[in-house]
Amino acid sequence: MRIVVLTKPVPDPASGQDRLGPDWRVDRAAAPAVLNGNDEYALEAALRLVEAHGGEITLLAMAPPSAPETLRKGLAMGADRAVLVTDPALAGSDIPSTVAVLAAALRDLEADLVLAGIDTSDGFAGVVPAALATTLRLPLLSNAAAIEPDPAAGRVRVRRIVQGGYDVLEAPLPALVSCTQALGAPRYPSLKGIMAARSKEIAVRSLADLGPLPRPVGGAVAETVVVAVDPPPPRGATRTVRAPAAEAAREIAEFLAARRLLP
Repeated sequence: MRIVVLTKPVPDPASGQDRLGPDWRVDRAAAPAVLNGNDEYALEAALRLVEAHGGEITLLAMAPPSAPETLRKGLAMGADRAVLVTDPALAGSDIPSTVAVLAAALRDLEADLVLAGIDTSDGFAGVVPAALATTLRLPLLSNAAAIEPDPAAGRVRVRRIVQGGYDVLEAPLPALVSCTQALGAPRYPSLKGIMAARSKEIAVRSLADLGPLPRPVGGAVAETVVVAVDPPPPRGATRTVRAPAAEAAREIAEFLAARRLLP
């Protein structure tokens, strides 16, 4: 199987540093970059599929030129190669630009499955997989908790998380799957994998390398812009109950009943 995993280097959420610049855009130099957490779950799913069915994995990213250092982790986990689309004109890109660029890059790659995390920690929009599938006219199987391809039949079955249970979806290959953390925790790179990642290919492409795009892309033509950022309101007064279990339960029940929060 040929699998492409969409990956994005994002500022480390655990760094605790201010990640917004004066224009309210993410300041990608303010914190160290890491692979987007949900993309690691997608990569882990791809690794397990290749272990079961054979094949190869390509990482695809649209990111700043410093991204190869971050992509090496995905290669160390077991991906075979990476493709990085980077260009100064792409700074500040919105979702339509991102989708147009990724779609153009994917057309140059042969893939039976395209896997993506359900969202990114620096955006939380969660719409790129659906928009990309629509652009490429691929079946979209979203919120996957299990992926069961049948390469011989040219089909894939996915168990999709829904409220109260699961849907079972089936589609022909190639298809795009958005992946949830229910697929399994990502593995840690082994020392052997880290050493091997140093020699794996990271192909760097510019906008010119992608050829003509169907629309202008980049920050200069972004259709959305952040005009302000406000901190959340301060938390209100709280009440802490410290008492033996039976007494604490009674106090909490009385508290909720007084506010008509109990049926």
